[in-house]
Amino acid sequence: MARSEPVVDTKYGPVRGIDRGWVNVFKGIRYAAPPVGDLRFRAPVPPEPWTEVADATAFGCACPQPPLPGIPLDLGARQDEDCLTLNIWAPAGAEGKPVMVWLHGGAYVLGSGSQPFYDGNQLAGSGDVVVVTVNYRLGAFGFLDLSVLNRPASTFDSNIGLRDVLAVLQWVQDNIAAFGGDPDRVTLFGESAGAGLVTTLLAVPAARGLFSAAIAQSSPATSVYDRGRAEVMVNAMLHELGMTTGEVNQLRQVPVPTLIAATKKLFDEVPVRNPGTLAFVPFVDGDILPDYPVKMAREGRSHPVPLIIGTNKQEAALFKLMRSPLMPITPKAITSMFDQIAAEQPDLQLPTEERLGAAYAKMGGRAKGLSIASDVGFRMPSVWLAEGHSSVAPVYLYRFDYATPLLKLLLVGAAHATELGYVWGNLGGPGDHSLRLGGAKVARAVSKRVQTRWVNFATHAKPVGLEGEPEWLPYQLTDRPCLLINERDRLVYDVDKRARMAWGDEVLSFR
Repeated sequence: MARSEPVVDTKYGPVRGIDRGWVNVFKGIRYAAPPVGDLRFRAPVPPEPWTEVADATAFGCACPQPPLPGIPLDLGARQDEDCLTLNIWAPAGAEGKPVMVWLHGGAYVLGSGSQPFYDGNQLAGSGDVVVVTVNYRLGAFGFLDLSVLNRPASTFDSNIGLRDVLAVLQWVQDNIAAFGGDPDRVTLFGESAGAGLVTTLLAVPAARGLFSAAIAQSSPATSVYDRGRAEVMVNAMLHELGMTTGEVNQLRQVPVPTLIAATKKLFDEVPVRNPGTLAFVPFVDGDILPDYPVKMAREGRSHPVPLIIGTNKQEAALFKLMRSPLMPITPKAITSMFDQIAAEQPDLQLPTEERLGAAYAKMGGRAKGLSIASDVGFRMPSVWLAEGHSSVAPVYLYRFDYATPLLKLLLVGAAHATELGYVWGNLGGPGDHSLRLGGAKVARAVSKRVQTRWVNFATHAKPVGLEGEPEWLPYQLTDRPCLLINERDRLVYDVDKRARMAWGDEVLSFR
């Protein structure tokens, strides 16, 4: 006898998903109206309600984005500006289960919630949680802050990508119980730019009460800029399109391919001209984001929710392998970055040559550049945020060190994004070649441990491990415990002492 496909009533109308036996899957559920025409560059608005059962068996469109040369990115769906949808994996018969809402990475320009990496079957089925993945607006569509040019005749909203995620979290509060989830236990988790959104939302007043815990994997937490830099980016975009500020309203009529071409040019050029910076990021707008997230955390002003935060051991190695300019790795780029910081933040006490030399003394030129880049871009921002947030809620700091034989051979080790397959349990799946030289048994054991801690954190607000695994203690300034995730997990103390010797308490940002 054939199984009937599950139908769930949402606030806006019924949706029909897929029954996979152990998990029910709903794809492409609209959480906001199509952001096209007059709604381009505006905050998301609720979708029009429907009465007929909507098909939720195929992913919605990914936000339009530039191609990544040499590395084809499988988005799992075609691209279109009408992209504000989400996907749900719910254990069969679920009721009152913890919810995990995923924000994908991609430098605020790339990616989607339908990438094969983020298939939620394994995490939802074995972890007994409801998993939600999200599409939010990217690049110029989501992180070009045209509100800096607002006039009575032209009105735009700021931080559109952030506002998309707020709309998702409100949708989850209103609807997830119908899918078997508990709206009082929502963990927001993400990686890279997605983790940057997580750490930023910890500082967004409108996000209070919309999630009860957070996980930030490799967050570029200090890559949040001020309105001055936002205006620079708007002017650069207009120049690229041959438009003046007086013609800004016409941006709503610019064809998508033209906007994508301009987005790609700025995305490529900005980190070359200004090492360490990105073209498209969240901005301190004085509206939904009142101040820099790390600064707010260090002042005890972040939302008091439990937090897992950490990075991978060799973050910058991926960017070196891809020959990406997104991180300053060469001595010339690092020097340029320091010069820029000194010019923009003259009161900041930058590390001296003596401090840098002492901290990175045992490293060769390549290793030194990679370590400095990893520390500036990811590790120290995560530590600074952990230090501050630990005053308002428990924080669990980690470093992911495990690498398969192939990744060791390629000299990338535990590079940026290499933890994704372990969190999702999709090792060896589409797009993951890390097991080609073996190591599957150990890798899957590592994945089991990571998933257990992540799911227990979402369930109980504590990252309890498997029996026999070390207890993961909350981060505190007196001893600074950190979980090292490798073939065997270890709890160590002040593992970042070397980096802290170099950078101290100075919070580097690009304002």
